[in-house]
Amino acid sequence: MSEPTSKPRVYVETTVPSFYHEDRTEPDIVARRNWTRQWWDGAADRYQLVTSPAVLEELAGGNADRSAERLLLVRNLPLLNIEPAIAEIVQAYLQHKVMPADPAGDALHLALASFHKCDFLVTWNCRHLANANKFGHIRRVNALLGLFSPALVTPLELLGASNGIETERSGD
Repeated sequence: MSEPTSKPRVYVETTVPSFYHEDRTEPDIVARRNWTRQWWDGAADRYQLVTSPAVLEELAGGNADRSAERLLLVRNLPLLNIEPAIAEIVQAYLQHKVMPADPAGDALHLALASFHKCDFLVTWNCRHLANANKFGHIRRVNALLGLFSPALVTPLELLGASNGIETERSGD
């Protein structure tokens, strides 16, 4: 009997639990919340979900009640270690203008997902992360650094995978 194939590893970025508990009523916000909840409800069956101390720190900020419910959503997810090499990767991203100069934010999430070879980084941050216009630049810089490049996707994009549509894994 052969071993089952491992589930793709998905780094859950801060915006995912934030949108899961979003209560604004603008149609685009409601749609993102609904897609997030739909994806989240089946995600653990299809993926190995992970997050990081950086996400927990970001989720802990702001309104205490809202923070508590967001943190509760990710409480059982394994945390990726922030190894010393991560800081060097973040600096390289900033130097190569892959991300804006906010080391505690987007560059750190991308560095963690890349360093730990996550198949996907799931986010609603479409300006700096899940942005098709940035994929090539990110892949080039990661290749220069000898890093794996995770697919940068939204929960909506991963919903397709749960409906029988194959989602390709990004190349090394």
